Amino acid sequence: MAEVKRKSGKPLQVNPHKLSQPMGATMAFLGVDRCMPLMHGAQGCASFAKVMFTRHFCEPVALQTTAVNDVIAVLDGGDYSIVESIKNIHDKVAPELIGLHTTGLTETKGDDIRGIAGKIDVPLVYVNTPDFKGGLESGWTLTTQALIDQLTEPGDRIDAQKMVLVPHVSLLPIEVEKLREVIESFGFTVVAVPDLSSSLDNHLGEKQASLSSGGVTVAELRQLADAAFVVTVGGSVKPVGATLQAKNPAIRHRHFNHVSGLEGTDALVAWLLEVSGRDAPPAAVERWRKRLQDAMLDSHFSIGQTRFLLAAEPDHLAAMAASLREVGGKVTLAIATVDSPILAEIDADQVIVGDLEDAENMSESYDLIIGNYHTESLAHRVGKKAVMRGIPNYEEVGSALKNDVLYEGSAYFLFEIANAAEKMREARVHHAREQIKRQGSA
Repeated sequence: MAEVKRKSGKPLQVNPHKLSQPMGATMAFLGVDRCMPLMHGAQGCASFAKVMFTRHFCEPVALQTTAVNDVIAVLDGGDYSIVESIKNIHDKVAPELIGLHTTGLTETKGDDIRGIAGKIDVPLVYVNTPDFKGGLESGWTLTTQALIDQLTEPGDRIDAQKMVLVPHVSLLPIEVEKLREVIESFGFTVVAVPDLSSSLDNHLGEKQASLSSGGVTVAELRQLADAAFVVTVGGSVKPVGATLQAKNPAIRHRHFNHVSGLEGTDALVAWLLEVSGRDAPPAAVERWRKRLQDAMLDSHFSIGQTRFLLAAEPDHLAAMAASLREVGGKVTLAIATVDSPILAEIDADQVIVGDLEDAENMSESYDLIIGNYHTESLAHRVGKKAVMRGIPNYEEVGSALKNDVLYEGSAYFLFEIANAAEKMREARVHHAREQIKRQGSA
């Protein structure tokens, strides 16, 4: 494992690829059915998030703002803005839940959203998410904990067949759905928290953007404490297990850093066999394991001779690096958006908490880039090829339905990366031949 370089030595990020805590909170609230995320801050903060998520998911996104400006923040403190915003939202769209989350402006001012929430007689969950701390992962996790802490009713009984699944923020809607389906195939009932698989999964719904459409319901959130198990996927959401166990100590917690590649998926399937009492996994699961093994054989030559740059959220980095490592891929540089304990477990030559300027300065160390939309311009500048992964992705439609996890998705991922690596090498050969032709005709 590589030593993690947690500071790049620069006084600021020049070309950042990270996203903020309030954006992570917004995504989590969008995974709750008939919820209206309410960002407590300046209008531009919410406008940026709304535009980015709309472009990424190719879906209209429900999001409102308290529209606090510097004058209101100083003279009023934002209390009036919150009360009026909630009143207007409740009167116009009658949400099942309002998700109130803060930004840097209102956190710096010190607005007491807990005190304000206690005075409002409307279904409401509040969470402090200053954008000068953390990032997308922590905003998602803090909001998930708030949903459970403020809504879930304590209990002392359990349903032996019920599981709560807590995915990390980088798991796409279809990946959450596939993960839930595999667990259900072992005989369990699964509630995902949050659940983007039915809210931002590129489905055509009615009255979209007036409220979140699909996701875990408020009623389901209230009844989570009767689950026999809570399964967390991703290092960033591991603390959510303890949050739910505080509601019912009888709940058993099982954590997985990722469910990608052969080893990662095997760990999940082995545990499901153990707790379900089954002798063998379902036939479809076994079949996909064999397909993944064949995919590993088919792709290892292309991937094994390629050096990779990965730029993503820490949990996403760990998953992709593990899949590539299993077929001989060499991750020479992994650039994380924020610091995380999981970075120390990534199998890469260098792991840096940094930005895309760091990647540009080290462009000789890798051949192929895997990262979000912001890596595309980097690829053009350094003459590399980029494969789009992560948030945002403005270049491709249907990103919400791209599956990289479990046996099935890992096979798709390896095929896509192997094909990209081969095209990259073909382009290099073509470029070299063109140069020789030019030199010969000169």
